[in-house]
Amino acid sequence: MCKHYHQAKFLLSCPSLKGCPPDQGYEVIFAGRSNAGKSRAINTLTLQNKLAKVSRTPGRTQHLVFFELDKDRRLADLPGYGYAKVPEHIKVKWYKDMNEYFNQRDCLRGAVLVMDVRHPLKPFDQMMLDWCNNIHLPTQIILTKSDKLKKIAASNTYFKVLDQIKKYSYVDVQLFSSLKKQGLKKLWTRLDTFFGYVD
Repeated sequence: MCKHYHQAKFLLSCPSLKGCPPDQGYEVIFAGRSNAGKSRAINTLTLQNKLAKVSRTPGRTQHLVFFELDKDRRLADLPGYGYAKVPEHIKVKWYKDMNEYFNQRDCLRGAVLVMDVRHPLKPFDQMMLDWCNNIHLPTQIILTKSDKLKKIAASNTYFKVLDQIKKYSYVDVQLFSSLKKQGLKKLWTRLDTFFGYVD
């Protein structure tokens, strides 16, 4: 199961949609608020320590970054969103680009929305869920950094989020820890369906 993801390699980075790979095959996005643990989640998913660059400065990554699993399948790492110190004109551009990306990218097959388990479902997260739901895009929410909370607190957050996403179709949620590899097998299984590895 993990071999598909362990072979992931950097494909390209682009500042705008014009530089995206051809709109074909299978593409699954990773999106999340700045500092939610998105890059670490990608590295954990692929069993690689340095595939996705982990920045100490939230909001620094403003490019779309693509990783290739094979010639037909890609992971797309979207710019971190929602960081207060990002200039307003960049936020406006991000919103415009993402709206266009979601509505025009035919190869999209699924989304992984990364949320810090301590701060889930902020307004930007809700906006991303709405975008995914509007185009009927299967979505997996991963509540990262679950090791930062005691088991009962993490479990309570999980059930609260599960209850709040009932209004959405095609959405599931799970706890995830890059440090302890919690939830990794479940994420692999979900991504296998997105990428067409299983029916």
